Amino acid sequence: MNIIIPMAGMGKRLRPHTLTTPKPLIPIVGKPIVYWLVHDIAEVCDDIIENIGFVIGRSFGESVEKELLSIASKLGAKGHLFYQDEPLGTAHAIYCAADILEGKTIVAFADTLFKANFKLDSEQDGIIWVHQVEDPSAFGVVKLDSNGEIEDFVEKPTDFISDLAIIGIYYFKSGDLLKHEIKVLIDNKIKDDGEYQLTRALETLKEKGTKFVPGQVDDWLDCGNKQATVETHRSYFNFMKDKMLLSKSSKSTNSVLIEPIYLGDNVEIDNAVIGPYVSVGDNSKISESRIQNSIIQKDSSIKNANLANSMLGNFVTFEGKATDLSIGDYNTISQF
Repeated sequence: MNIIIPMAGMGKRLRPHTLTTPKPLIPIVGKPIVYWLVHDIAEVCDDIIENIGFVIGRSFGESVEKELLSIASKLGAKGHLFYQDEPLGTAHAIYCAADILEGKTIVAFADTLFKANFKLDSEQDGIIWVHQVEDPSAFGVVKLDSNGEIEDFVEKPTDFISDLAIIGIYYFKSGDLLKHEIKVLIDNKIKDDGEYQLTRALETLKEKGTKFVPGQVDDWLDCGNKQATVETHRSYFNFMKDKMLLSKSSKSTNSVLIEPIYLGDNVEIDNAVIGPYVSVGDNSKISESRIQNSIIQKDSSIKNANLANSMLGNFVTFEGKATDLSIGDYNTISQF
């Protein structure tokens, strides 16, 4: 099994955090979003994952590239980096990873997370992950026939077609067939709204006999903006059996830790109340503070703070009082 993760987008809705860190590398309970995405795909997949291809921008930098390859290695797969130099659509992003677009392939766009109880049936021609939603008009949806197979894809329907929204994860028994259809689009400059769209390739595959079925997930978790990411962070803690995830090198002095909580390497907590639903990244220090339902990233220093529903980036220095924050990397803020 191969997995392709298109993730070259800018993540503008999650700024300022994505100004310095690609959105798929924002941490959720101590690990990047993209780690959990691939991890959860592996949970529903019985096939051995051999290759993971990350489609990124060239501006991501060496440290990001090393982290992505490390994520693949931790999951027992070989990591590959591919570059999308122009934002030419979803199909184009996938085709950037053409070298591993063969055989059994999962394509997962790195702006969503999920939880599911089903096991992927890799003998199906194709599976499209879906989630039941209250307002289908805001999503692309699938329409099923009497056999439970997908007979149509409809983008943001104005009339009710289906309430099964496409979440952006797809399985193809033959990545080679998908590669061929995308190549036809690109070679013939067949675009929709100026871009090469995956939906058109799916339609062509269906017309030529590929049968797609839905894979319905139990939870569909968004990381599109700060508030959604904090809520997803909270949900992931609830999925975990271990609610006190404390590095052996973390230290807590005269403090109260309320589960669930994650403390990374060399974290120092002094005279503070931390939790519930708090992650603190490596080398961060917190003192004289009360923090709950928040994500604190690496190498940050927090003092005299009262934080809730907040995200603080890397190398942040914060001293003062606040209740709801979204602070990017390398900021210093003092309130008196």
